[in-house]
Amino acid sequence: MEKRIVVVASGRGSNFQAVINALKRGTIPAICVALITDNSKAYVIERAKSECIPVILVDYATFSSRELYEQALLTALKKTQPDLVVLAGYMRIMGRGVVKEFSGRMMNIHPALLPSFAGLHAQRQALLHAVKVTGCTVHFVDDSLDGGPIILQRCVRVMDEDDEDTLAERILIQEHIALPEAIRLFCEDRLTIEGRKVRTR
Repeated sequence: MEKRIVVVASGRGSNFQAVINALKRGTIPAICVALITDNSKAYVIERAKSECIPVILVDYATFSSRELYEQALLTALKKTQPDLVVLAGYMRIMGRGVVKEFSGRMMNIHPALLPSFAGLHAQRQALLHAVKVTGCTVHFVDDSLDGGPIILQRCVRVMDEDDEDTLAERILIQEHIALPEAIRLFCEDRLTIEGRKVRTR
């Protein structure tokens, strides 16, 4: 039976597009039932519309408090009845109420090899620390900042001539592989969370 996935995104939506492309190829046994965005100007909206995927706007700027925004976001998510919530470039820390509701059913993509370089500007952090290898991580979401159980990671070499943009571009190529793969494993019921460890069957 196909799983129902909802993607939450704030920006360009290239990872969203990678997921949609994998769904269209039939490599993920699921359907994307909605895109939810907090940003009315996000280009990801155009991507969703071009694929005839319903767009739900929960515009952060229209709420008087974070709490009210989080309540509206939780309501929107629950209405779509997702098996899996995918954060693909969602630029806010997910509220505890939402995380609790979808515990074990929400994953995020981050442009670093966690637990190194959590939070914003991960590529900049990698360059500042002069690491030789960085990459991307797909992980389940918990109450910590980019600290949930790791599903899979992909590595990228850091070149001497790299700047933040060139490094980000190469990491993004790996993100577009890693995120659909993690979603596929989830939708095939092949992931089990045991404490901090995610086992793949």
